[in-house]
Amino acid sequence: MAVNWTKELTDQLGFHWEVHTRPKLEGLTDDEYFWEPVTGCWTVRPRKSDDEPGTGPFTIDWAYPEPTPPPVTTIAWRLGHILVGVLGARIGSHFGGEPIGYDTYPYPGTAAEALSELDKLYAQWVAGVQSLDEEALARPCGPAEGPYAKYPMATLVLHIHREMIHHCAEVLLLRDLYRSR
Repeated sequence: MAVNWTKELTDQLGFHWEVHTRPKLEGLTDDEYFWEPVTGCWTVRPRKSDDEPGTGPFTIDWAYPEPTPPPVTTIAWRLGHILVGVLGARIGSHFGGEPIGYDTYPYPGTAAEALSELDKLYAQWVAGVQSLDEEALARPCGPAEGPYAKYPMATLVLHIHREMIHHCAEVLLLRDLYRSR
């Protein structure tokens, strides 16, 4: 029996998105979006100077290399990471989308804006993955992926899906903690 790997890959993320993640993000408030469960959280903040990451009125807390241990992050930070580092950059480098980077992205200043952008980028990612046939999934990722340039595109798709599942679960946990505080 032949396996339709494109379908399997999109179904893997699609199930998690449609059943576990997106319905549970409905009603996300700005208070939840910016809630800092501990002192010193990384978040999305109003911009104070032009040398901070991003464009527009908001910036994201960021350092490379990240501190050890890494700071606890807010829902706003997690969604910003998903929008830029997980989905946006890859849509730009592999599926013809606008280039997105931490320094040039206009970070959402409300939960509603973040969810709207998440829905848009999720749909673009899924459409991109659905466009990959068996040959395209086997092709190397290319220079946009640095040390992973020689890995097959299927490896990148699996990695992005793991990242989405992981970070969306963190967002949902933060919602649970906010509700139970």
